[in-house]
Amino acid sequence: MDAALIAVAGTLLGVVFTHWFQGRATERTAALTRTEQLRQERIATYSAFAGAVVDYRHSQNDRWFRAFRQPGSQEAEDSRHASYRQRTAARQALFRVQLVCDDPRVRHLAEGAFVESHCIHEAVDEAERARRSEQAKEALAVFIAAAGPSLR
Repeated sequence: MDAALIAVAGTLLGVVFTHWFQGRATERTAALTRTEQLRQERIATYSAFAGAVVDYRHSQNDRWFRAFRQPGSQEAEDSRHASYRQRTAARQALFRVQLVCDDPRVRHLAEGAFVESHCIHEAVDEAERARRSEQAKEALAVFIAAAGPSLR
């Protein structure tokens, strides 16, 4: 009888430990899956933001050139409206960065890249436009350099 009780107790103990270890393994697997999904979401978000900012910077340069060469022309007006659409796309991409990024410094750098691109069309001459465009490009490069390590 004692042997039977020991066998039953051992079996029950084995079931409890197996259940506990399987629960922990399941939790670890779920945590790893969530981490990888967030990493993939950040890669997609940061890439989309970088692309949107590049497009916005390009449209701001185009806007400046068209307004500088032919102020008040239909081409200048069309370019202005195109830059508004690009600004909206870049701002939406910035919002996504703000939602998925938990590093305040990286969020701040993303905002800086957006703002630097926004100011290009206000340049008074070619040298200032070129300087502002380069600053926008550098601000985006700094954002990418800061965001990259969290994706590896």
